[in-house]
Amino acid sequence: MTPAKFKFDTEFSDGGDRVSMAARARAKKALSQDEIDQMCAKARAEGMKAGEARALDAIASATHDMAALLRQALAATHADIEALRREAAEIAVAAARKLATLAIEALPSADVEQALRDALHQAIGEPRVVLRAAPRVIEALNGRLAEIAHEEGYEGRVIASADLTIKGADCRIEWRGGGMERSEAAIEAALSALIARRFSGQALSKKDQP
Repeated sequence: MTPAKFKFDTEFSDGGDRVSMAARARAKKALSQDEIDQMCAKARAEGMKAGEARALDAIASATHDMAALLRQALAATHADIEALRREAAEIAVAAARKLATLAIEALPSADVEQALRDALHQAIGEPRVVLRAAPRVIEALNGRLAEIAHEEGYEGRVIASADLTIKGADCRIEWRGGGMERSEAAIEAALSALIARRFSGQALSKKDQP
């Protein structure tokens, strides 16, 4: 018969024998079902908390990425809208130039007459106003100068002078105290500058120039 190994489970003392701390520790290794259930519940709770934290982090990251994508999409959409507006404006200006050119070629005297009327208002009180324009325009207006002056309340003399260097509806109007000029090139330059300022400071593309 093999003798049992002495494990020092019992402490002997004058006050009586008692179970040693080592024996108690060994006995503690055998957990009850309640302790096991509590440990499992605690582990599950900690696991759920960790899982929820990871899920929240994932949601926050996805939300941040989605917001960045939306900002990019909005920026791209705004840029596309501005590009379409600029293109539409350029097309409209180009079309207007073509139509204006045709109208001026058909009846250039109308624009010159309006410029003359504006000048007469500025030259009120001056004794004489000189209109310089293309021969075709002077021929069309020559018989109506007195009528135009009367309609605008100008009492001085209007002199019309044909100038072969002036084309289309361009003209120069002079009086002793000043003068004014109508220039299609200047009008087109002002329109181009206006479009350029409106749309990101970009000038009209050369392909759309008349």
